[in-house]
This record gives sequence, structure tokens and C-alpha cells, in this order.
Amino acid sequence: MKKVVSVDNMRKSDAYTIKSGVPSRELMYRASKGIFDSVKWWGRIAIICGKGNNGGDGYALATILKEKSFEVDVYMVEPPVTPDGIYYRDLCIKMGISVALLKADTPLRQYNVLVDCIFGTGFSGTVLDPYKTAIEKINNSRAYVVSTDINSGLNGDSGLGELAVVSNLTVAIGEYKSGHFLGRAKDYIGQLVCCDIGIEIQDTPYYLIEKSDTGSLLFKRMHYSHKGSYGYLALIGGSIEYSGAIKLANLASSAVSCGAGVVMLAVAESLARAVAPYLLESTLYPLEDNGNGHIQFDQEEIEILCRRTKAIGVGMGIGCTKDTQLLVEYLLKNYEGKLLIDADGLNALSFMDLDLLKISRADIVITPHLKEMERLCGKPSYEIEKNPVLVAKEFAKEYGVVLVLKGPTTIITDGENVYFSDTGSPAMAKGGSGDVLSGIITAFLASAEGRSALESAYLGTYVNGLAGELAELAHSQITATPRDTVKYVPLAIEDIIRSNMK
Repeated sequence: MKKVVSVDNMRKSDAYTIKSGVPSRELMYRASKGIFDSVKWWGRIAIICGKGNNGGDGYALATILKEKSFEVDVYMVEPPVTPDGIYYRDLCIKMGISVALLKADTPLRQYNVLVDCIFGTGFSGTVLDPYKTAIEKINNSRAYVVSTDINSGLNGDSGLGELAVVSNLTVAIGEYKSGHFLGRAKDYIGQLVCCDIGIEIQDTPYYLIEKSDTGSLLFKRMHYSHKGSYGYLALIGGSIEYSGAIKLANLASSAVSCGAGVVMLAVAESLARAVAPYLLESTLYPLEDNGNGHIQFDQEEIEILCRRTKAIGVGMGIGCTKDTQLLVEYLLKNYEGKLLIDADGLNALSFMDLDLLKISRADIVITPHLKEMERLCGKPSYEIEKNPVLVAKEFAKEYGVVLVLKGPTTIITDGENVYFSDTGSPAMAKGGSGDVLSGIITAFLASAEGRSALESAYLGTYVNGLAGELAELAHSQITATPRDTVKYVPLAIEDIIRSNMK
């Protein structure tokens, strides 16, 4: 796994490294050398520098490029104000490097490579002139663009920004920051690499899940085993508005593909006939119907499901009714297996006493998107987006759950550990994708002893995103559907297994 840090953690770690005896000027040189080593340079190069230490990295980089006989010019959006930035700016001038103020008519299209050294990871707020003009000129330049540390205009923690540099390559300095993955980051960052400059991280980092981290969680199946060895699970959902005839079948298919022994699809009795033709490996468990195409809570029926299963996924398309609340409440109070709550299960939970999560004997995974998280925690979605890691971590810790906060990069946390899964595709921004994810995670919750709820959640999230990427490759961002994601789940798992055999 790769480390990912907050801006505050990086700031503390940077200060600690300097206090331990590494001069800040030396760190700036190391950063510029790391940037230099990360890029295949060619042609005419221009570096656009802001007034802070990110600009200082740019001046230091210019001195290295000059020493290596590259043709480089430096443009200041504003003159440097930090001691190290001033030092390297003055060194540029001594070395005969052109250093000039960037103007509205500066012809940036004459350069092959532009280096964005305007803002660092601490930027927040609105980009104003002269910086607005500088960013727009870079984006309109048609050059190959390299951003240092993070694309100027993006917040280092949230990845949000109204206007930011669009890069071909971004070179993170020291460690990756959460803003490289969250919010709008993927729409602005092309390739992302990281250069180590010898900074010792002080606070506990987050971790980016890699393919090599997931293989060990796909346990080898024994010959001396049977379907019961790999877990019975139930998926409870569906309603007349969200009939689930295909969606829930997809859920079941994705669950079987992920290794569950037996999948029981529990739907309102009036939906059973519509769902049945789509089921092959799964079994059907009709539930009491309220006469309007919704599940009517029947304690005896749910007791039977609880006794027969190691994991239950509840809420997908079920409708936010009083019976849904009764069902979720019963599961929280009585179920002792692994319980995933999604969609209308979460919406029902938002009307209930959340302390039920604290007293539950189940291992609970919740999978909200931003609006569902808003309903659960009471904070507006725009506030959550500003610091989603903190919101997710605090909620998971307070209520003792594993929280999967879905987004362009999904955050998975148990309140202590934080993982990022950045697999996935814009094609997955369609109704039903979250339902497929729930089926996958529930399967992993059921299918192997020794795998924690947290591990099952981040394994399932990674597999789901990888399957979505494969679906996009086979189709397109526009045409790939959640059904296609389901189809590529086996290939995603096979890819992980093969990669870990090398």
C-alpha cells in the first residue's frame, strides 16, 4: 500500500525533518531534483512560479535544468516572498536564466513543456488574478504540463477547486496527499507519480490500496469443502418502484462470482415471479408483501434468514417505508453475523436512533454516497466534501462501523484505519452501480473466515472498481452499464490472482 497524508500531516512532518537537521533549502533542492528525475524533458521549457515555496521548487528546478543544458525560462506570477524561494530565484538570475513577470500577453504556446509551480497543497478558496490568468494561460497553451506537488487550484485535502491546472503529469512531493485522489482531482491530474525526499511522516497516514494488497485476501479454496464452507448470505431488497428484476439478479450474480457459497435473494412476494427467471445459481426467498409491492416486516421470516446466514446485505431498492425501518432495527438488535446496510436501508437508518449501531452485535458495514452520508450525519454534502476523510473517520469511530464513503475515490474506514480505493470508471456513475458494490462486499463478508469486515469492504470496493474499469475498456464510459461491471467481476478477480502469482 502507498501512504497518503493530509496537508496538516505533511506540514508537521516537513517541520520535524527541518528541526531534525535537514535545512529547508536542502529539502527544496531535493524536491526539485525529484521533479527533474520524474520527467522526460525535451524542447523549450517554461516554469510558472507563485510567490510561496511551491514557486521556490520551480526556481530550484530551473537551476538543475540549466545545469543539464536544457533551454528553460522562468515566469513569476508574483515575486517570491519566502527566504528559500528568494535564494533560488536569485541563483537563477546569476546563472543567466531568464526570469520575468508573467503577463497577459506572455506567449506560452512557444514552449513544449510548462511546469506549474504556482500553488502548493495548502491552497484553498477562489483563484483570483493574476493567478486566474496564469492558470488559464497554462490550460490553453497546448504544451505538456507538469504540476509540482499538486495541480494549482486544487485543495490538497479535498481535491476540490473551481479553477485548476490540467496536467499531463503531477509529481507529488514526499508522499501522496488525499487531494490527489478525492473531489475533482481525477479530472485534472493525468499521470500521478511521487518522489521521496526523505521526510519522515509523523502522524498515522492513510493508505492507497494497490492490486498487490488484495491478492492475499482472496483465500485459496480447499478440496475438502462444500458450499456451506463459503458462507450463506441473504440480499434483502427490491420494491415495485425499484423492481430489482435485473438489478437484484446482478447483485446475486456478483455475489456468487465473489466466492459466496449460497446467495438467497429475499424480495417481496409480488416481485418473486419477475425475479425468478433471472436466477440460476441463487435461491429465492419470498417475503411477506404489504400488497403494494413492498416488503412487510415479518419477524419470523427474518429470524429464519438470520439463523441461516453468515452475512446479510439490506436496503438495495427496498423503499424507505416503516417496514424497512422495522427490518433494519430488528437486524441491528438481533443479528450476530456481518451486516451491510445500503441505499434505503441507510435512509431508513437516518430516521432512527443511530445509537442502535453502537449496541449491535453484528459486524456492520455501511456504504453511503454523499447525500446518504448527509442524511446520516446531519452535515450538508458540501461541508462533507471539504474534509470527507475526517467526517467518515469520526462517524465510523463513534458508531463502531466500517464506513465505505463512495466517490471518485472511495474512502473505507473503521474509525482508526483509512484506506483509499481509486479503481473505477466514470461509466459507473449510473443507477445500480452501488447495488452491485453491495452484492460484492456482502459476498466477501460471507465467504471466508479470517477476513475482517474492514478487509472485506476494501477488497470488495477494489474489485468492483477494477471490474468497472474492465467494462469501460470493453465498451465505453458512455455505454458500459452496471450489468457490464457484474460481467467483469470474475475477470477482475482472476486479474488479481494472476498478478499475485508473479
